[in-house]
Amino acid sequence: MTSLHKSVEGARGRSTYRHTFVETLPDKLEEGILYVCMPYATSAHNCFCGCGREVVTPIHPTKWKLTFDGINVSLTPSIGSWALPCRSHYWLQGGRVAWAETWADEDIQAAQSRDLAAQDSYFTERHRANLDEQPQRANAESTKPTSIWRGMAKWLWGE
Repeated sequence: MTSLHKSVEGARGRSTYRHTFVETLPDKLEEGILYVCMPYATSAHNCFCGCGREVVTPIHPTKWKLTFDGINVSLTPSIGSWALPCRSHYWLQGGRVAWAETWADEDIQAAQSRDLAAQDSYFTERHRANLDEQPQRANAESTKPTSIWRGMAKWLWGE
């Protein structure tokens, strides 16, 4: 097991979870359940340490990735509840909660900076790709006649 996946001796909290797919997240989350809301690409659960705080994980290329193997749901990367008083850190893998080490403040800040840079890069690349497609779309549209009558006029009178 890598150090990132290393279980923490004496960690307290849940060791398993169930998942449920929902159209929208409920107002009150039940303990031990990972709610997966595909229409909004989001999952949520009460922190598995037992503190009762809600943890929301957006499913997105720069955030968390969800895997459903037909039986269990897993999320990567780990869940680091750094903004919560409990500062819980765990992996959700195939219905099991694998507790991980708590990070130092400087490690958290470095990871958050990397996450922001990855997000900026992702959206910058997407924006560039959209800009590159626009001239092609404009050229394709400009070669099409605007109406059948306009096309006929071009053919008849060579406009």
